[in-house]
Amino acid sequence: MTHPTHPKTCAWDTACAGQPADVSLLELSHLGEHLQHCGALRGPMDSLLTGALWLQAMVAEHVVTVVLVITLLVGAVSLAL
Repeated sequence: MTHPTHPKTCAWDTACAGQPADVSLLELSHLGEHLQHCGALRGPMDSLLTGALWLQAMVAEHVVTVVLVITLLVGAVSLAL
């Protein structure tokens, strides 16, 4: 079985299609708009994840204290009921 052979081309040459490899102002403008749009979509979720990571770090640093506080809260609730 024979496999067709393709001449190896440089990806940079095919991406430029013979044009200069400089970035145009229009391309930079579109990239800036895209980054603003992505940043706006990521904003609330990024804040939530940052808060969750902070809480996880605090709990990991103070495992004994957190277990003691939870135990005291469960004991207080069970006495009140």
